[in-house]
Amino acid sequence: MKSALDLLKEIKGVIFDLDGVLVDTAVFHFQAWKRLAQELRFDFTEIENEQLKGVSRMASLEKILKWAGVDASESEKIEMAERKNRWYLDLVQEMRADEVLPGSMELLHWLKQNDYRIALGSASKNAPLILEKTGMISFFDVLIDGNSVSLSKPHPEVFLKAARDLQLLPESCLVFEDAQAGVDAARAAGMSVIGIGCNLNGTDLSINSLEKVLN
Repeated sequence: MKSALDLLKEIKGVIFDLDGVLVDTAVFHFQAWKRLAQELRFDFTEIENEQLKGVSRMASLEKILKWAGVDASESEKIEMAERKNRWYLDLVQEMRADEVLPGSMELLHWLKQNDYRIALGSASKNAPLILEKTGMISFFDVLIDGNSVSLSKPHPEVFLKAARDLQLLPESCLVFEDAQAGVDAARAAGMSVIGIGCNLNGTDLSINSLEKVLN
């Protein structure tokens, strides 16, 4: 099996998912969704939370409403999603540069020094704020987030748009992902993909964290 550095030698652009790859805001999402679920009288646990990885905000809400057995109008759904996001943003506002995941800054510095094009491909609509708070935004040539796409992973739209804006062919891009939906989206886009974590199918390589890329 090829190493991460072997895979990097074959491409020109790198596309990062955000949550679980560069930063860990999953706990913030969990706390905010759990707060909403409690209002719906539903016991939202880590088991359900795992199923929301890589899923857009509205699609996540639809899952929670289904689990809770709650019917809601479109206007009610929008209000719920906005309320959850406000609670999440309150937590994100407290993020600092030292809260990036291990290896993230080192890899971003290395990629810049070696003239790789760098993009974000995330379902998060709050990605710019998170990158700003953690001091990473200046590394990115392109930001494709939940405000830029209409189709959620595993649809490849987010990665295809990132490649387009990087002015690269999909096969010249490597994706870092921690969710199966993201891995499937990268594959559908025709890109190589390194999985962060275990139990991911279809990756070219799986590693525990970005610390392992350069070592």
